[in-house]
Amino acid sequence: MSDTLMTIIAILLVAILMFIFPLMTVSDRADDTTQLVVDTAVSDLVNTVRTTGKLTSEQYGKFIEEISSTGVAYNVEIEIQERDETPGKKTTQVTASAVSDANDAYVTKYTAQISEELDAKGEIILKDGDLIKVRAESNSTTISQQMKNFLYSVTGNDTYAIAAEHAGIVTTNGK
Repeated sequence: MSDTLMTIIAILLVAILMFIFPLMTVSDRADDTTQLVVDTAVSDLVNTVRTTGKLTSEQYGKFIEEISSTGVAYNVEIEIQERDETPGKKTTQVTASAVSDANDAYVTKYTAQISEELDAKGEIILKDGDLIKVRAESNSTTISQQMKNFLYSVTGNDTYAIAAEHAGIVTTNGK
């Protein structure tokens, strides 16, 4: 009886070592590559917008195509904060002076508004000092994510997802 039990345990261990461990390793490597592609794409988009001062529908389309080529579906969020061009005034009883840069107000546009503007105009022109933030997070789960999420739920940790975020200040006026 104990020989049969030991044989069953040995077969299970061999199955784990021969099938599950290599599957986890290969799928982990695929996720690492996917994470690198998404990180690079998000960073490249933000840096291009920062240095050119504009976001075009071609840039956005290329970005979506690049991250979609990984085979994973993503939720993309873009936030643009444009400096308010109406200068405020501080007044005292003696003089009035312009508000300093520290007190500048920003008008924020979110993904839906940005998409509408890109569809209508084809580009969004930004100014020096505007802010852009891009975040991409996976909607679907890969084999590696499913395995990690199972292990994380056993240990009580949060779930694992492929995600990238990058932000920056526009350094040039777009034309």
